Amino acid sequence: MREVAFIKQNKEKWLDFEQAIFGKSIKNPDEMASLYIHLVNDLSYAQTYYPKSKTVVYLNYLASQIYQKIYKTKREEKNRFIYFYKTEVPLLVYQYKRYLLYAFVLFFACVGIGVVSAKYDDNFVRLILGDYYVNMTLDNIKDGNPVAVYKSGSNWGGFIAITLNNLFVGLKCYIYGIFGGIGTFWVLIQNCIMLGSFQYFFYQQGVFWESVQGIWIHGSMEIFAMVVEAGCGFILGASILFPRTFSRLNSFKIGFKDSLKIFLGTVPFTIAAGILEGFVTRYSLEMPNWLNVFIILITLSFISFYFLIYPTIVHKKLNK
Repeated sequence: MREVAFIKQNKEKWLDFEQAIFGKSIKNPDEMASLYIHLVNDLSYAQTYYPKSKTVVYLNYLASQIYQKIYKTKREEKNRFIYFYKTEVPLLVYQYKRYLLYAFVLFFACVGIGVVSAKYDDNFVRLILGDYYVNMTLDNIKDGNPVAVYKSGSNWGGFIAITLNNLFVGLKCYIYGIFGGIGTFWVLIQNCIMLGSFQYFFYQQGVFWESVQGIWIHGSMEIFAMVVEAGCGFILGASILFPRTFSRLNSFKIGFKDSLKIFLGTVPFTIAAGILEGFVTRYSLEMPNWLNVFIILITLSFISFYFLIYPTIVHKKLNK
């Protein structure tokens, strides 16, 4: 069967699903389950005969949405908080994984731009970081403590101020996606170029390893979370620019709700990064190298597993 004929044959049924999802028509559980079975069959057929078609993406989205509605009552019997982070967020990350991929590609590209710019332009680091910060860091390097800035202030004061700032930057990176994703792109590129030039500056000064010790204990989760938040901003922007079969308003509602949940999924990691920066990073140069590397690898592995591997595990488990 040609794809056009397949769509025409099932269009009314799929529209019925959309009505059920958005609450414009009320379905009892049996009717919803019946619709779900039909939809899964349509999805399997489309995956077999039109694997690269947008029809597959559309049907997969409807199936995931209706699955959540069918099992809503069952889900509420569980701890809502645990379910949110254990199942709901990973499923959404899997569904929108291509936007996270875009964010990571952009991240590495812009960090590279920062490194190259700092290497070939002696004034670039001062332009990005400011004369005060550069001069202060040079003084710290001369004093034998390149990351002394992380020792300033009290533990609790540093933790609260740093966490609030990181949450604000992350929120800005996400919510600016409302401007078609351009705002998110601008925030991400600024921070990534700054990171690249910042790290190359320490490399030029011969204290690259010391900077890694001082930055990446907390930076592994902080930076990773920022990239995921940028992905959320791209989801939000795409929901406005590419509404698919939905009205633009409904597409925005869906994009906002789903991206907000993924954004909330990054908050515990941002807070954890703030705790590390406030209470652990200040001792980075005093601790043994093995402990420093261990903390960096553990934090990076944990957040990488949650956002890059675990979503696929959850998706496969629920689709057996």
